[in-house]
Amino acid sequence: MNHPFALVICTYMRPKAILTLLKSVAQQTLYPDELLIVDGSTNLDTEAVLTANTFKNLSYFKVDAANRGLTKQRNFGIKNVSATSQVICFLDDDVVLEADYFEKLISTYKAYPDALAVGGYITNDVQWETSDYSNKASKFYYDGWMRQEPSRFKIRKLLGLQPDTPPGYLPTFAHGRSIGFLPPSGKVYEVEQIMGGVSSYKKEVFKKISFSTYFEGYGLYEDADFSIRLAKLGSLYINTNAKLAHYHDGSGRPNQYNYGKMVSRNSWYVWRVKYPNPTFKARFKYHATEVLLMAIRGTNIITSKEKLHALTETLGRKIGWISLIFNKPKIQ
Repeated sequence: MNHPFALVICTYMRPKAILTLLKSVAQQTLYPDELLIVDGSTNLDTEAVLTANTFKNLSYFKVDAANRGLTKQRNFGIKNVSATSQVICFLDDDVVLEADYFEKLISTYKAYPDALAVGGYITNDVQWETSDYSNKASKFYYDGWMRQEPSRFKIRKLLGLQPDTPPGYLPTFAHGRSIGFLPPSGKVYEVEQIMGGVSSYKKEVFKKISFSTYFEGYGLYEDADFSIRLAKLGSLYINTNAKLAHYHDGSGRPNQYNYGKMVSRNSWYVWRVKYPNPTFKARFKYHATEVLLMAIRGTNIITSKEKLHALTETLGRKIGWISLIFNKPKIQ
């Protein structure tokens, strides 16, 4: 069965990055039936780049302030996808695809007919090796592979705060292992969280749920919120053969203070979407982990070259965490 699909790219002030991405889209062995660019930029640079370079099936939308922000732009893109597309793919504007990315991604829906969503796999964020099965504390082991264990997880294990779920699932007290802890095994893994910037969904799911407007602007963790709500309706997968690289373009991001506040408040929001009535133990572990991660980030004020970034983000995290006492986010 064929799955006609649309690609929606939401962008903001990244003309060079999106051109690099689109050039990798042009080399795909399976090309999108629709390609929608939803541009929230406050200048004309991205529009100029797309005018100067032609790409097949491309439609460009310049949105106003009322529709600006990641979740609003995604919802705008969904509304403008044609009726014939059965799958809607999303990509961050600072990724670069391997030539068979869409071929591997879309084929997952044929292999797993129950799939409501399928995520791709970022190859350049983590260095993996085949497992030596020695169970070293410095390594994280999973499915015959190993990678370096981040220091925050080493400390969490010592304090009894390690995640109680596998990668791609939210622990009972939040703060889990991301998709980056799934190895490049070539397998398809079932998860309950997929990264919005390397994602795809059956279009039919948007008749039931949409991206939450709670996550305005930069939209940190909006993909986790959407995934967790969607996982209550059916199956989500990661295909580690659908490969791409993520280059983390810094332009268009919020300042570190606001980012820190989002880390604290938005992570609490996502946790309560999954666990609206957590146990006392889970509540204690959530806040203990939050304080620990805040303290670890605070040490970067001394150890990091970006001392001011570390300071302002730590302050943002602290203010965001304290604000949960007086002004908890309202779950939509």
